[in-house]
Amino acid sequence: MPLNEKIEKVLNKVYQPKERYDTTLLKKDVTYITNELGEPVTLFIGKRNEDGSIAGERYVRTIVREPNSNVIRKSHWDLKGKVSRG
Repeated sequence: MPLNEKIEKVLNKVYQPKERYDTTLLKKDVTYITNELGEPVTLFIGKRNEDGSIAGERYVRTIVREPNSNVIRKSHWDLKGKVSRG
């Protein structure tokens, strides 16, 4: 299932490197984790549990870069499955 355009717009920004961000988008709880360049690479969407984890879906981003550069040539999000309280 493709991500909503509004969520993708937030995920296309650059944030602090190696951080976790918790927010709410489109009435869903969202957590995303950034890589060493500050690009979101792991995403959880669903309902937040009392411990802060999310029961819902997990996505992982694949990034293809220009050779010898940090410039993104293309990227896409893959749905990796359901996650629940763990």
